[in-house]
Amino acid sequence: MSNRNVLGTCVALVAAAWLAAQPLQVGKPPTTRTDNVKETLHGVEIVDPYRWLEDQNSAETRGWIGAQNSYTHSILERLPGRDALSKRLAELLRVDLITMPEYRGGRCFFSKRAAGQEQSVLVVRRGPDAPDEVLVDPLSLAADGSLSVIWRGFSQDGTLAAYGIRQGGEDEVEVRFLDVDSKTLRKDELPRGRYGSISFRSDKNGFFYTAQTREGPRLRYHKFGTGMVADATLFGSDLGPSYFISSNVSRNGRYLTITTNEGSAATITETYIKNLETDGPITPLIKGIRAAFSPRVVEDRMYVQTNWNAPNDRILLIDLKQPARENWKEIIPESQAAMRSFTLVGGKLFVAYLDNVQSRVRVFSPDGRPQGEVPLPAIGNLSGVSGEWERNEAFYSFTSFHIPATIYRLDAAALKSSVWWKPATPIDSAGFEVKQVWYNSKDGTRVPMFLFHRKGLKLDGANPALLTGYGGFRLSSTPSFSALAAVWAEHGGVYALANLRGGGEFGEKWHEAGMLDKKQNVFDDFIAAAQWLIANHYTKPARLAVTGRSNGGLLVGAALTRRPDLYQAVICGYPLLDMLRYQKFLIARLWVPEYGSSADPRQFPWLRAYSPYQNVKPGARYPSVMFVSGDSDTRVDPLHARKMTALLQASTGSGRPILLLYDTKGGHSDGMTATRSVEVLTDELSYLFWQLGVK
Repeated sequence: MSNRNVLGTCVALVAAAWLAAQPLQVGKPPTTRTDNVKETLHGVEIVDPYRWLEDQNSAETRGWIGAQNSYTHSILERLPGRDALSKRLAELLRVDLITMPEYRGGRCFFSKRAAGQEQSVLVVRRGPDAPDEVLVDPLSLAADGSLSVIWRGFSQDGTLAAYGIRQGGEDEVEVRFLDVDSKTLRKDELPRGRYGSISFRSDKNGFFYTAQTREGPRLRYHKFGTGMVADATLFGSDLGPSYFISSNVSRNGRYLTITTNEGSAATITETYIKNLETDGPITPLIKGIRAAFSPRVVEDRMYVQTNWNAPNDRILLIDLKQPARENWKEIIPESQAAMRSFTLVGGKLFVAYLDNVQSRVRVFSPDGRPQGEVPLPAIGNLSGVSGEWERNEAFYSFTSFHIPATIYRLDAAALKSSVWWKPATPIDSAGFEVKQVWYNSKDGTRVPMFLFHRKGLKLDGANPALLTGYGGFRLSSTPSFSALAAVWAEHGGVYALANLRGGGEFGEKWHEAGMLDKKQNVFDDFIAAAQWLIANHYTKPARLAVTGRSNGGLLVGAALTRRPDLYQAVICGYPLLDMLRYQKFLIARLWVPEYGSSADPRQFPWLRAYSPYQNVKPGARYPSVMFVSGDSDTRVDPLHARKMTALLQASTGSGRPILLLYDTKGGHSDGMTATRSVEVLTDELSYLFWQLGVK
């Protein structure tokens, strides 16, 4: 190379470095008009400046969404390092992926996405080690990858299967029925809608299903070969829209079990039973008890997990030939660890626990005698054991922040595991560390948190940190693999997952401590986690970001309005933010038992006190925020993200950017193509790197 070329190269490199070091000029966001709708709730005047943005399909809202997206992408697409981030994310995400197999009649059903595919296909193996047979490929339904498919149910002998077809990220699906051996579709279909359980009769002449209607859930029966209009409602006509119904036909085909739940994390459930062999009436079995019950039937026995008089859950045994309450027997008592779930496999009960938020699986005989424990490889998360009562072979999945989901085959008799499938994800698991720490919340409650970072991390207060959590609906937050977390840690970042009250990490008491009038505890726990990371020199406010999705979006929305000084950046995904109106939209009435409702004069003050949309203060110095949502979110209405974006853009006094990343096809549920997943994570990571100064 000539001296002139060397000089030219050096000048170009210096110029590029200088440009990269300059602050990105973001300009002003699009102007949003206000309408300042006023209403009075329980004597309090509420002013809503952006009520018009609730109308998703109006021409004005569509124009506003387009302008916001143009503004956001004009910034994100100029950020340095995007190509490298996209390449690394593609390496982590574009690998072969397999979901947990479900056994039916000796056949294994699962979803599989090859490294080069955009969407998962539905697969069967006629034995765990038999060749894969593709049964449904969504690209044959829509070549652009806009449709995805999921399994919805199987006959006990594995010859008949139901699967759902989903558009974008919607919760609604169309359901079709497949004869597995001939690979032919039946003419019967369920139209696009929200469906709960689908359970076949043992003779396969029809199936029971739950349809979530506007009036509430309805249990119906469909006989193959008849029109849908002939489907009679068997149960649920008196239940309103805040209820769920689930049903299941026992393996021997004798019993139909029906369970009702009020709300997404029901504190009251009821169980009913119907003898299908005698076509007996639907009879209440568990009713009038303020507790949660989760039943499973084998032969003439019902095993029931419940928090009735046991906040950490226990298991009862009910003889269905003598089902009166005085005959119920406790076979597995409550322990200090929180019981998560149980499975009936190989003539045994496999019970999953969280012991100080670390997965354990203990094994019991049918009468509750301890039979041992399934050894696990590291701190992480085990997905429930899957198998059949009559077979000793079972499966489970294990993952952690640095361990991609690996499926193990389990000998249920010997309790020995072997790897059945492991993804070829290019990550150096040995180079990272996962540990658990504990901190005090505002009221002194001890709260655990998982930390994930490279080994040898220096505690100098300068590390970029990303804090997340959930804290609701009795859902437990446990370490699991995330491409975003992996890339974050590879670049020297600390990824923190706080186990907030409202979840199920320590049983029902932990859940109740973060719901209704105690929801503020969840936000206090999260803020205390951020303060702990700063006080213990993991990071500092200028290098701390927080992220949350759905109920976690509400979490970070409340955190940023209460303590805007603690964070440099926020990613708020598919969030609930206007808590005075949330229950009016989509399926949100299901969440009233968890949050309460502003229509109730007793509950209104709780919600008003923390509702992020009502607690934005004009001129406050808010961190940078990127809201993420999309048109196909049919669970949490994207109006929350739209209204909060407009309000913060108009209110913040910090000058930091407030962005909306809005997908006109995407939504709350899974269903993105592999390419789209890489694009979205590239947007999120490049935004975080930009705001926290990560190179």
